Amino acid sequence: MTEAAGTVVKRILVTGGTGLVGRAIEKVVADGEGHPDEQWIFVSSKDADLTSAVETKALFEQHQPTHVIHLAAMVGGLFKNIRCNLDFWRRNVHINDNVLHSAYETGVQKVVSCLSTCIFPDQTTYPIDESMIHNGPPHSSNFGYSYAKRMIDIQNRGYFEQHGCRFTAVIPTNVFGPHDNFNIEDGHVLPGLIHKAYLAKQTGSALTIWGTGKPRRQFIYSLDLARLFLWVLREYDEVEPIILSVGEEEEVSIREAAEAVVEAMDFKGELVFDPTKADGQFKKTASNAKLRRYLPGFQFTPFRQAVKETCAWFSAHYPTARK
Repeated sequence: MTEAAGTVVKRILVTGGTGLVGRAIEKVVADGEGHPDEQWIFVSSKDADLTSAVETKALFEQHQPTHVIHLAAMVGGLFKNIRCNLDFWRRNVHINDNVLHSAYETGVQKVVSCLSTCIFPDQTTYPIDESMIHNGPPHSSNFGYSYAKRMIDIQNRGYFEQHGCRFTAVIPTNVFGPHDNFNIEDGHVLPGLIHKAYLAKQTGSALTIWGTGKPRRQFIYSLDLARLFLWVLREYDEVEPIILSVGEEEEVSIREAAEAVVEAMDFKGELVFDPTKADGQFKKTASNAKLRRYLPGFQFTPFRQAVKETCAWFSAHYPTARK
């Protein structure tokens, strides 16, 4: 209890707390969007190996959270997924099972886990929505990660039906922002483009984009996603997952994303596409209609502004940024 207000303090444990989304939540909370009755605890792989049931249980017993935002995962871009599907499956299944079961065993009131739009079927109709997650196999390039993430939805339903647990999940589209992993080989498309543009500008060389540039994606700025996570934690009471995304009309091609990076970086060199590299899934257009029913007035940061802020952050933190 807090002595002044007499209200019960929420102890919110954030796994993966030093990653892209964890850092964004930490910033949003620090910038004034945290509530006085909330205590935030951000943990990383240095605090516990979440693939270990023993270490996960010990972490929960140490911090005694009432609420959990579960972000921790083995993640990577298209080419790392293609190489390591088994690793993505095994590590993520262990992490998710350990976190959800420790939450159940220690009496956590609510867990919000983070899924991904790559979990949706490869062969589907568009736009995809929350009812379509299990309608068919995901894209073959990242089936290990995709199926592991899908299983969170299965577990959430199981914990609710057997034990009444309020465990839910959100499905963001492609997230980017400060504190991303800007690794060119294994990172996601936008941070990889930003790193490449930075280096090409330094060396005066052409900026080479892997693939044709034609695939289309919806991008969500990490700080916008962080604000939505706070709303889900406090207000969203469904066990069924919810897509957190900009609208379908905000979808951009990889070429358009690259052009936004070029503009933000003030890169004056040549832009070259390498069609010998895989494009991955052509598109995975997601509907945010369910989110809009709840939050019709939510304002997303314009894409080019968010790219500009991310490029500025990366340039300012180049020596220490993850890459």
